[in-house]
Amino acid sequence: MKLIEGKKIAEEILSEMTGEVNKIRSSGERVPHLAAILVGNDGASETYVNGKVKACERVGFHSTLIRLPETLSEKELLEEVGKLNRDERIDGFIVQLPLPGHISQQNIIEAISPLKDVDGFHPANLGRMVLDMPTYLPATPYGILQLLERYEIETNGRHCVVVGRSHIVGSPISILMARNAYPGNCTVTLAHSKTENLREITSAADILIVALGKANFITSDMVKEGAVVIDVGITRLPSALSKNGYKLFGDVKFDEVAPKCSYITPVPGGVGPMTIVSLMKNTLKSYFSGISKNRA
Repeated sequence: MKLIEGKKIAEEILSEMTGEVNKIRSSGERVPHLAAILVGNDGASETYVNGKVKACERVGFHSTLIRLPETLSEKELLEEVGKLNRDERIDGFIVQLPLPGHISQQNIIEAISPLKDVDGFHPANLGRMVLDMPTYLPATPYGILQLLERYEIETNGRHCVVVGRSHIVGSPISILMARNAYPGNCTVTLAHSKTENLREITSAADILIVALGKANFITSDMVKEGAVVIDVGITRLPSALSKNGYKLFGDVKFDEVAPKCSYITPVPGGVGPMTIVSLMKNTLKSYFSGISKNRA
């Protein structure tokens, strides 16, 4: 069994990006700029956004964090999105999800300019992804692809089972793993909460990608010997063994599943760090697209 160390790979990619940004700075050009809107005080969102700010500092990006009260109206949030769309100094931005219940997430996502949608959630970018056209890939699926590539894991002709059909992870990664490219060229099965005979399906997977958000859901009897297992889930549960009283768990029961795997991602330290890296790579892509457009 080999551990897929997302934290290590993320650091390697950030180091590579730092070199690119240093070249930009030494040439006298402005450096890439990533912005984030954070509505309210959700703890998980706060942690994630702070991670993005630190990553920007790490590679030399400019970053802007816009904090807004949970009580703001949808109209007010749309106005903030419009300002960032029009700001030529901003290469890409995200509106951190989830949003308060009185605000339509879909309305906000659709208001973001597809050219600055570095989360890859806008319908225009998802459509381009489906058509295998150049676009910003959703950050977590993009991170998974980079892990498979960096570890040189064979995907051609393999049976990939994706458990979970969210628009953020499950559905996009199922499409990407089926595309005519590497990583890809898999025969893909997309399973979900209504799937019958789930154990039979997952145990036939050469590559199993799990994105349910249910702690320890995948057990040893659900995994094929020698499978590659990518665990996207992360759930915080009470634990007497940790100093803060909580422990993070993935969707896969790691201790009993890992011995059966050829490769497996840990939680934490697997897919999570790659999500932020992918957001940074999308921002750099947006930056260079803007430079090319301005010079045309």
